[in-house]
Amino acid sequence: MFTRTTLRPALATATAVSLAAGGLLALSAGTATAATPAKYADDFNGDGYRDFAVGGLGDGSVVVTYGTATGPGTTTKTFTQATAGIPGTRGEAGGYGDAFGEDMATADLNRDGYADLAVADFTEKVGTKVGAGAVTILWGARTGLSGTGAVRLKVTAHARYGFGKAIETGDFNGDGKADLAVADGIDTVYVYRGGFAKSGTTGTVTKHTLDATFESTGMVAGKVTKDKATDLFVLGQGYHNDKMTQDVWFLRGGSTIKPGKVTVVNSSTPDYSPTGVVADFDKDGYGDLAVSDTRYNNKAGSVVVWRGGSTGPTTKYRITQASSGVATGATTRDYFGSALSAGDTNGDGYPDLAVGVPSEKVGSMEDAGGVHVLRGTKSGVTGTNSQWFTRATAGVPGDASEYDRFGSLVRLRDIDRDGDKDLLVSSNYYDPSILLPGTAAGITSTDAKELRVVAAFPQ
Repeated sequence: MFTRTTLRPALATATAVSLAAGGLLALSAGTATAATPAKYADDFNGDGYRDFAVGGLGDGSVVVTYGTATGPGTTTKTFTQATAGIPGTRGEAGGYGDAFGEDMATADLNRDGYADLAVADFTEKVGTKVGAGAVTILWGARTGLSGTGAVRLKVTAHARYGFGKAIETGDFNGDGKADLAVADGIDTVYVYRGGFAKSGTTGTVTKHTLDATFESTGMVAGKVTKDKATDLFVLGQGYHNDKMTQDVWFLRGGSTIKPGKVTVVNSSTPDYSPTGVVADFDKDGYGDLAVSDTRYNNKAGSVVVWRGGSTGPTTKYRITQASSGVATGATTRDYFGSALSAGDTNGDGYPDLAVGVPSEKVGSMEDAGGVHVLRGTKSGVTGTNSQWFTRATAGVPGDASEYDRFGSLVRLRDIDRDGDKDLLVSSNYYDPSILLPGTAAGITSTDAKELRVVAAFPQ
C-alpha cells in the first residue's frame, strides 16, 4: 500500500529521541505512581476480568466487549475517530481507507490500575502528510475505556511512512514498566519507554532501522532469552539475490535494545500478511517464534518455528500439513498458517499451537476451513496427537459450507475462566465465533457454542 519515496542507507543502530522539551518529564501524581498496576493487560475497567478489544473491521472502528466472571459479557462499546475526545477524522485517510484499529496493543501504560488500549492507524493523514500514520492511546478507568483525554504518540510525520503499521507492548528494557513498540510501513521500529502519562509524555524513545531492502508488515513481542526484557520480532519483506523474500528481523530487549540478525522464512514468495506468536514450545526456557508462511508449496502453507536461545533465536524448522500426525494433507491453496495462537491446551506444561486453515476443503466443500491444534513437546511443535476441528466436527454448531473460511481467526485463551485454555474460532469479523471448550485432556467440541466475540483480540 505504501510506496518508498527515498532509499536510505543501511543502518542497524539505535538513536535516542527526546519527545519532551528538556528531556524526560516527571509524571504527574496519580497517573504513574499507582502501587498496583492492572493485573491483566486488557482489564480496562479494573474489575479483575479480561476484556476483549477487536479492530480490523475495515470501517475504522474498534469494538470492546467487557469480561465477566464467566467470560465475555453483554456490555460493549464502539470507538471510532468520531468518538468524542479521539483525535482525527473518521474516514479521512488521504484516499487509503480508514485503518483505525487495524492493529492494537494493550497494557497498563500509566500504571494506574486500569489497562489502556493503543490503537494504530497506519493510513492516517497527519497535517498535510498523507499516509503518515498515527497511534492513539485510549485510557482505562473504573467505567472502562473512553475517548476522553485520548492522546497520540509524538513522532515526526512523514508522508506514506505508515507509522503504526504494527504495534506491540512489552517491557523491552526490563525495568518493570510497560513500553510500546511501533513499526512504520518502511523499515523502522520506534520503542517508547514507560512511564506514560495522560498528558502524552513518555519515557525516552529509540529508533531502530534496518535498511531500504526491508519493509515491515507486522511485529511480534515475547521473551526469547532468559533475561527480564521483552524481545521483538519484526515481520516483513526483504530483497535478496534479485528476489522478494519473506524475512524476520530480531531485536533483543535490554537496557539498550540490540538489533540482531535477519532470517529468511521464504526465499521465493513472501507472505504479505504474515502472523506470528512467541511461546516456549519445547519448554527449554527460551521463547520460540512461530510465523506463518502461507505461500509455501503453491500456497498449501506452512508454519516456520525459530527456536530461542541465550542470545536470541537459533535454528528453525517448518511444520506443514504433510508433517507426521497432522490430520489433513497439504494441497494447493490451503493457506495453512493463516491464523496462529499459542497456549497449553492439555496441562502438560508445553504451549500448543492453534493453526487456522481457512481454505481447507471439507468433504466436497471448497474453502470450508478448519483449525489444527498442534502439540508442544520437548522437541518442539509436532503433529503427533494433534487435533482437527471443522464445522463438520460432531458438536460444533452450524454446518460446514463452501467459502465459510472457518479458521480465518483463532485465539487460545481461558475465555470461560474455568482454568483450562479454550479455543475461539472465527470465519470473519461479523458472524458469531465458535467457542471450543478446554478440558484437562485438551480442546473438545463437546458443549461448543456460539459467542459474540471475534477471535481477533490481542493475544
